[in-house]
Amino acid sequence: MSQTTLNSFNGHDRVFEPIIVADIGGTNARFAVVTGYDLDSNQFTIAHQLTFPSAEFQSFETALSAFLDSLTISKPSRACFAVAGPIKGHQVFLTNLGWNFNTQDVQKQFGFEQCAVINDFAAFAYAAPYLKKEDNIQIKAGQAAKGANIAVMGPGTGFGAACHVSDIHSSSVLSCEAGHISLAAVTELDRQLLQVLKESIGHVSVETVFSGPGLARLYKAMAQVKGVQAEDLNAAQVSAKAGECEVCDATLNQFCDWIGSVAGDLALTFGALGGVFIGGGILPRMTERLISSRFVERFTEKGIMSQYAGQIPVTLVVQDNIPLIGAAACLHSRNQFS
Repeated sequence: MSQTTLNSFNGHDRVFEPIIVADIGGTNARFAVVTGYDLDSNQFTIAHQLTFPSAEFQSFETALSAFLDSLTISKPSRACFAVAGPIKGHQVFLTNLGWNFNTQDVQKQFGFEQCAVINDFAAFAYAAPYLKKEDNIQIKAGQAAKGANIAVMGPGTGFGAACHVSDIHSSSVLSCEAGHISLAAVTELDRQLLQVLKESIGHVSVETVFSGPGLARLYKAMAQVKGVQAEDLNAAQVSAKAGECEVCDATLNQFCDWIGSVAGDLALTFGALGGVFIGGGILPRMTERLISSRFVERFTEKGIMSQYAGQIPVTLVVQDNIPLIGAAACLHSRNQFS
């Protein structure tokens, strides 16, 4: 079938029921309604999009109410929200906004038959099978194994990672705390930088370096290794000065090289023969540098597992609406295999 709201799962036709989806961050609360799924193109139809400044609302519930009031269609009976914050059981915490809510309470208040809340990187993992190749950037060639695990990761405010796992019976997403694993050194420069970072921080995690604040830390460590007085620069300033500052330039090169090793480690950890997708707010801004870096070499250098890592494709995701797609896919996959 082409564009349709009718899909066949397990031999039974089911009408696609619209899903309210949201991407809730510290700055904006984005809402939409997913109105259909096209089996041929493997794409969701996203409609009725509306973005609110999060600070204009006292709670998640008031923002959701404003969106529902704006709809010119009947209120959908199911919803899934991607949030940039921790989820404990049914309790959701958006610390940057001061928003706290309970999923069960929201479901009851708004009369949803289905209601789910997922972490933003879990949403990224749910979205992975539905991404468009032509809308994103290949960083490393490879051959994705159909139905195999897919890893997603990326540096932003912090460092996030998750894994999409599927078989013929079901699919699920494994969330994790990969940002807090110990960062490993591979080259002599890695080791020197790691030693400098340990002197001031102690435990050097992946997120210590691969995040917005981490890029600034890496710059200061690079300056010390090179015997140069560091300026007080943030991540944006380090990137902006790379053309005129040797230490800034070396910092960005090292960031792109070293994250190749991290991505390769996580690909092995997750068994991600279905591919690795990299997102976050930092690397899409330095695409050319990432492509020209030693990322691929560092990703693949895994000793006796180098051939295994070598077959895994890596994609930099620049496509829009990933959390909204992931939120829809979360409920879609549950119903598909039920």
